[in-house]
Amino acid sequence: MIRALFLPTLHRPRPGLSALLRRWHSLHRQRTALSQLDPHLLEDIGVTEAEARREAARAPWDAPDHWKL
Repeated sequence: MIRALFLPTLHRPRPGLSALLRRWHSLHRQRTALSQLDPHLLEDIGVTEAEARREAARAPWDAPDHWKL
């Protein structure tokens, strides 16, 4: 288990299907919440309404590489 932390990313075991589905569901919930924020709250976090709409429209499996396990 500890050895896996030191392996290069390409050699780490892939997450199981249930972990993948949980990650996608979590990302979907976060994007839904982002799409429902009021304009003044978006301004507080430095995101425009257009950026929030674009991010919310992305598919759950469409996440930047640095977000993935």
